[in-house]
Amino acid sequence: MHLDVLDLRNFYYRTRLGRVAQRAIRDQVLAFWPAESVRGQTVVGFGFAVPLLRAYHDSARRIIALMPGPQGVMPWPSGMPNVSVLCEETLWPLDTGSVDRLVLLHGLETSERPGDLLTECHRVLGPGGRMLLIVPNRSGLWARRDATPFGYGRPYSQGQLESQLHKHAFKPERHAAALYGPPSERRFWLRSSGLLERYGRALSSSLAGGVFLAEASKQLQTPGGTPVKDMVRDPLRVLDAVNAPSGPKPA
Repeated sequence: MHLDVLDLRNFYYRTRLGRVAQRAIRDQVLAFWPAESVRGQTVVGFGFAVPLLRAYHDSARRIIALMPGPQGVMPWPSGMPNVSVLCEETLWPLDTGSVDRLVLLHGLETSERPGDLLTECHRVLGPGGRMLLIVPNRSGLWARRDATPFGYGRPYSQGQLESQLHKHAFKPERHAAALYGPPSERRFWLRSSGLLERYGRALSSSLAGGVFLAEASKQLQTPGGTPVKDMVRDPLRVLDAVNAPSGPKPA
């Protein structure tokens, strides 16, 4: 079940907790992909990835924000030419192999067809393309509280997420976590969020965070099935009848 785009917008842009979450996740995304690393590339976000895409606005060649139909769409970025598109969850208006970097936030865990979604991700990524998935940590505090968007959908463990990636021809490259503080609006926790993120990253990359970040690269699929050899006649035997000695003609 996808969340409503207005609820997501209000959380990330109009609540203190949402702004804290946005900053913590964006910092980790930039640790994976610094802004200069996408210069001249096509960067696409699916779900509600716009809080993370702003950092690449000046360096990427093109940015596209895909938002699934059940969620709804909002114009983005504010005050600039719109790049957000309403689309089918598993049928994107993108050419095959046209994307260099792909970010999913509130896309996989809320999808009713996660396998088909990952297949579509594989289709649009070009050779050497990279994908970054951000999903709720199954054992984290954020997945247990439905006052935030991370309390909806299916949370994942690190092993479950990597299993899905392998199954759909992706190679897991790196992983990290974010949101080490509790999902609380109390001033103490909000003010301590930066310190908690730094300590959390130093102590654990997977156990304590509220969300997982998994980077994966596209693998080329090899044809399956049983190989069948073509049966080709010996080309020399085709001429046997032509070269055969001719006998006496019948009377």
